[in-house]
Amino acid sequence: MELNLMIKAKLNLSDLKDALAFQEVCEQYRQACNYVSDYVFNHNFELNSVKLNKDLYHDVRQRFHLKSQLTQSTFRTVTARYKTVQTQLRSNPNKYDSGKKNGDAKPVYTHVQKDLNWLWHPIQFSRPQADLVRNRDWSIVDNGKTFSINTLKGRVKCGFCLKGFEEYLDGTWAFGLAKLVKSDKHWFLHISVKKEVAEMELTDIKHVVGIDRGLRQLVTTYDEKDKTTFYNGNATLKKRRHYKELRRSLQARNTRNSKRRIRKMESRENRWMADVNHCLSKTLVSTYGSDTVFVLEDLVGVRFATEQVAKAQRYEQVSWAFFQFGQMLTYKANKVGSMVVEVSTAYTSQRCPKCGTIKKSNRDKHHHEYHCPCGYRSNDDRVGAMNIQQLGTEYVSGVANPKFEKQKANS
Repeated sequence: MELNLMIKAKLNLSDLKDALAFQEVCEQYRQACNYVSDYVFNHNFELNSVKLNKDLYHDVRQRFHLKSQLTQSTFRTVTARYKTVQTQLRSNPNKYDSGKKNGDAKPVYTHVQKDLNWLWHPIQFSRPQADLVRNRDWSIVDNGKTFSINTLKGRVKCGFCLKGFEEYLDGTWAFGLAKLVKSDKHWFLHISVKKEVAEMELTDIKHVVGIDRGLRQLVTTYDEKDKTTFYNGNATLKKRRHYKELRRSLQARNTRNSKRRIRKMESRENRWMADVNHCLSKTLVSTYGSDTVFVLEDLVGVRFATEQVAKAQRYEQVSWAFFQFGQMLTYKANKVGSMVVEVSTAYTSQRCPKCGTIKKSNRDKHHHEYHCPCGYRSNDDRVGAMNIQQLGTEYVSGVANPKFEKQKANS
């Protein structure tokens, strides 16, 4: 199995001229990407980088003074962005009421597939950046201590800060494309790396861990030894609400400075959220180690309803980065020889782990408790983690797509 990661190195620049050289190449690259994007939009969404290279290569080089490899990279950058948007559009078709009813007297909806023709404007690249090809536009020199980065005015050599970078120089990792970006006053090189790792064998499993994600408890885990662990989210919620109130106050001012502060604050909040998810996923992997199956609910297509949620809490209900946590846990688990499995969300919060009864009213959301007529009683987050863990156990036993089914009442 191929493990792909993105590592981020902070560049140490000793000369202002180097920073200006980075700024120039990134700005020219951004403008070139927008130029190519306009061409793609107005030419029936041509997403073949070879054809774009044939049609635009000399024009882009002349207009933006980019070197050969950087010019060709603009075509790959633009086509990759359009293909990403194309995938997003296809996964979210438009839904219309057809005017018909099904057997249960419910409306039948017609789904209309979206494609790139739904775009009103060409995709725009607003952030200055440059995609660099390994050993052409960037390289590692001085025994792994220095980066050599190509600019419009020649190569710039600079040191960098990346804790644990030596790990990626052991010969097992392959370096690929790098992205030169600026964040605040600092420059970073985001480098893609990959290596082959052995796939986990289901016969070697030591642990099966069910993970329920939420807001009051960011993560609740339940394993095969009946051990439950809660990772409380109260401090996280308090900080989110602080950001929300600060944002509301700045929006009320509606000045140029307040808008600038909102953008900076959003970036800071996103970094903080990512750090929380990094720490959570790292803790789980460190706790259970290798040969572990971490079981998550598949949240793709799941809607977080807010109709019955207090207005003051709706922002927190829909904005936490659950998907990001899953991504981080997946690559961290793969790195140590474990794996992440996603299972159906159906009835995981409504099912009694003891008798198997599925009833929505058994869960008391206000008091965060689950009560079953059979006598079983427990925390509702714990019940969710237990059911998720059971589905994971079924998957390990050979069931391809385990899910809970609700029995229909006898007529």
